[in-house]
Amino acid sequence: MNRQTAMIGNDALGDDALMARLAAWDAQAFALVVDGHALTIRRIGYRMLGDAAEAEDIAQEALARLWEHAARWRPGGPGIGAWLHRVAVNACLDRIRKRRFAGDGTLPDRADEAPIADVLIDAEQQRAAVAACVAALADRQRAAIVLTYYEGLSNIMAADALDMNIKAFESLLHRARRTLQDSLQRAGLIDPSAMRAA
Repeated sequence: MNRQTAMIGNDALGDDALMARLAAWDAQAFALVVDGHALTIRRIGYRMLGDAAEAEDIAQEALARLWEHAARWRPGGPGIGAWLHRVAVNACLDRIRKRRFAGDGTLPDRADEAPIADVLIDAEQQRAAVAACVAALADRQRAAIVLTYYEGLSNIMAADALDMNIKAFESLLHRARRTLQDSLQRAGLIDPSAMRAA
């Protein structure tokens, strides 16, 4: 991200000026938005959906919607990043819901059960197990975990991305953390006795 993008991305007034340029179909302004936000949106999509191609689709969809609706921008709002986060999370939640109703009936491939000696493979398995526990969370709980822990958003920004008030979001995040902790314990990734001692 270049310096100009970083300054614009952190300044609501800069975002308003940038959106005015987008409303005038300024491709250079759109390139600044893409440079400043596409990677974050792809990460959100990947962590919510677990698929790189779908994550790319989510990023393109969110950025295209920003471009198409630039003339409707309301100055003084939370900013481009918050708007894109909200659109991306909602698009992910829509895809998750559609998956539930459009399953193709095939069983997933069976995991390789060969003994593993390499430390890197073990670490990757542990990462995958944690990702599976996150993926097993209820949709909005998963979104809360992804936005706060993986993307580092403040509770206020994450609440805005999920279109919730801060109290409701904090309650959701608390339930998500508790559910995730239980899931990690069942998967053997957290020692329950260590949790009690803490």
